[in-house]
Amino acid sequence: MAIYTVHVPPTETSAPNPERFIFVRDGFSFWAFLLAPLWMLWHRLWLVFVGYLALAVLLQIGLHLIGASAVVTFTAGALLALLVGFEAATLRRLTLARRRWKNIGTVVGDDGEAAERRFFDAWLRGELRRSASAIAPGASGAVAAGATRASEIIGLFPEPGGSR
Repeated sequence: MAIYTVHVPPTETSAPNPERFIFVRDGFSFWAFLLAPLWMLWHRLWLVFVGYLALAVLLQIGLHLIGASAVVTFTAGALLALLVGFEAATLRRLTLARRRWKNIGTVVGDDGEAAERRFFDAWLRGELRRSASAIAPGASGAVAAGATRASEIIGLFPEPGGSR
């Protein structure tokens, strides 16, 4: 199961348009690893793209100036691509936050469509307005995070307000 964060565009009206919500999948992005510059342009990550190009060029120039072999240069480029693949979701979330998109929750699903269905089902039932707005699968299908009862707490920590 994958974890998705849900982002809403900045709006002037009180009711956001659900068709404009963006679900960002957390985890490794194969396409960001394989084709990082094209992936960045596809997702309109302009500043990330410029930073990536500057870093890649400086890395190549620096390695050339110290006389690194072709194997070292290739390995450094591959490690940079691997870093972009692992941090692709974070780069998208940071760009959305910089554009003033609001992160309204987290949802878990087998794929993007299942995550959207689970999120909008909870949203229509009003669970997002009552709690912390994070939706995860539980015993009853979808349970809002932050709505745990004292009996659901596991561990050696004392209950709030309980005796020591």
